[in-house]
Amino acid sequence: MDTKPPSPPHVVIFPFPAQGHVNSMLKLTELLLEASLNITFLISAKDHDRLARFTTVHSHLNSYSGHFRFHVIHGLYEGPMVTEEQQSLIMAESLPKVVGPLLRNLLLDSQVTCLIADGFTDFPLDAAQGTGVPVISFRTISACAFWAYFSVPELIESGDLPIQGTNLDERILSLKGMEGFLRRRDLPSFCRSDINNKIFQQITRISRRTTEAHALLINTFDDLEGPIISQIQQHCPNIYTIGPLHAHLKARTSSKTTSSNSLFEEDKTCITWLDQKAPKSVLYVSFGSLATVTREQLMEFWYGLVNSGKLFLWVIREDLVLKQDDENKVPIELEEGTKERGYMVGWAPQEEVLAHPAVGAFLTHNGWNSTLESIVEGVPMISWPYFADQQINSRFVEAVWKLGLDMKDTCDRTIIEKTIKEVMEERKMEFIESANRMARLAKESINEGGSSYGNLNRLVEDIKMMGIGSK
Repeated sequence: MDTKPPSPPHVVIFPFPAQGHVNSMLKLTELLLEASLNITFLISAKDHDRLARFTTVHSHLNSYSGHFRFHVIHGLYEGPMVTEEQQSLIMAESLPKVVGPLLRNLLLDSQVTCLIADGFTDFPLDAAQGTGVPVISFRTISACAFWAYFSVPELIESGDLPIQGTNLDERILSLKGMEGFLRRRDLPSFCRSDINNKIFQQITRISRRTTEAHALLINTFDDLEGPIISQIQQHCPNIYTIGPLHAHLKARTSSKTTSSNSLFEEDKTCITWLDQKAPKSVLYVSFGSLATVTREQLMEFWYGLVNSGKLFLWVIREDLVLKQDDENKVPIELEEGTKERGYMVGWAPQEEVLAHPAVGAFLTHNGWNSTLESIVEGVPMISWPYFADQQINSRFVEAVWKLGLDMKDTCDRTIIEKTIKEVMEERKMEFIESANRMARLAKESINEGGSSYGNLNRLVEDIKMMGIGSK
């Protein structure tokens, strides 16, 4: 008697609805589709619409052997997400109310093998209770940032939190693995708030609940964050480090074209502009998809860029500058300096930009995707973190990985000009050598025999075993 072959495992993936989260979890989706798993990807109506408008992701994901479908979520708050408070509002109210029941119904009614849920939320753990479906928590931030989030109760117990006084350069000695270099100003931005603050309480609770998940998935690699991963492993023993995801995907799918996962329309004319520039001569400037600046800060950056004398490619989203009634006229010296040496776009194909030989440094907010993309391409960084995990990422960039300089908590044209010159002139070879070394380690991790390569294979096999166990 013929027996029907078992159907491939079916994985439900749920990202937090923001550019950085959706981007990295779509890359994970492709890697799992490449391994012939079936994927249902939950996505907000707004993000789904933007992907349909600006990318070919639908047709691209359906070209794999694994079956893929988007499950569009309606009824979510779809306004702007600029501040931590607004993100917290969505996390605390709209998402659990709308997505919680949807997730539970999917897990109960479908042949779901496992749920990979964004670790920025904890309600998926509740939705999965009693369904028999294992939950893998995926953190789209760095291991060092997650470890800082996780360690907040210990920071309170040691007296490091709440922060007392105004000296932000005081050392933090109670965060294991970071005792020698971490300062108050390097803690995640929510640590500067009252410990009874709603955001503070939510992030702490959610981070600690990661131990309830079947496993923890992190977009990093062992040679970059090994000592911190070892700290986390004492609490979450089953960890898959499979990053850098964007490079891992390219390595595994070399015969396929890649698709942009951008929720913004990319202006590719900047690549033509870069093509005309000398190697390592251009400073790329982008503060990601969420950061905002005041007009005063914009002008400080603008003067710093022009006064540095360097060529620059600057991403200025239409919502980057907080609306003010200030005079919008641009000083003539900035107009002339920009015409001579600058190029501005509303959004750039960032992976392509950072891989371009003309780019010599990256002035970044140190969002984790941006940081990893810069590391993979061996591009030194100038850090200006905005919020959340970016503060700690920027400290590791400067103090641990030696990949650039950190300008956090300043916005002064003189400092900006000086820092650009230091990274792109005075210490140029030092930073390039360090960045090239880390780029080599990143690429080794995702090739056969590398740590991330092996961990992805282990993840796929473990998911397949879950499927067998559920039959």
